[in-house]
This record gives sequence, structure tokens and C-alpha cells, in this order.
Amino acid sequence: QVQLVESGGGLVQTGGSLRLSCAASGRTFSTNAMGWFRQAPGKEREFVAAINWAGGSAYYADSVKGRFTISRDKAKNTVYLQMNSLKPEDTAVYHCAAARSFTITTKASEYPNWGQGTQVTVSS
Repeated sequence: QVQLVESGGGLVQTGGSLRLSCAASGRTFSTNAMGWFRQAPGKEREFVAAINWAGGSAYYADSVKGRFTISRDKAKNTVYLQMNSLKPEDTAVYHCAAARSFTITTKASEYPNWGQGTQVTVSS
């Protein structure tokens, strides 16, 4: 059974940092692109960042560019999201997802496998 489990969320003050992890089990995702999405209360789910299967290319939403970094450790089947300079508007439930293919995509519909999410709350 495929499973993606996020961890690392929590409460942090404005300007602080958090590192999210997404551990995959049940099958290997070493050839799939991986992404992070987030959903704040009352808002639609939005793309945050994605990384290709080799880990050499990444793409970010404009709202997090320069503050967030996505990376992956294929040996550990784990994807990370380093979040720096956090703002209150970053508050959301963050989900990791495995894409259908090895190429980066920002479309949620191209990610058939999702984790349950981890809450990130940034206080002002």
C-alpha cells in the first residue's frame, strides 16, 4: 500500500524556519516528481514547490521563491521542504504528493498520491 507521511509542522513566529519531511513507503517514488501543496482555511489548495525525479530541477510558486527550498533523498525515499523567513500568510496544512510522471508539474490533478498533511502555523 502506498503511503506518504508528512512531519515537521508546528507553530513558529514570523521570520522563523521549519523543515517539513515527507517519507514514502510501500513503493519507491525515486522516478517520480514530488511536490508540496498547501491549503489554508477557506482557501483552495495551492502549489508550493516541486522537484524532478533526479533532484536536479525544482520549481517554486512566486509566493515562496527565495524563502523555501525543496530537496529529496532518493536513498531514503524522502522529500524535504525547508521554509525560511516564514510569514503569517504561510499558515496552512502542507501536503506532499507524488506526481504521475518524472517531470515537474504544478497541477494537483497530476499528483495521484497524497499525504494527509502537516499543520504549519506562523504567528504574527
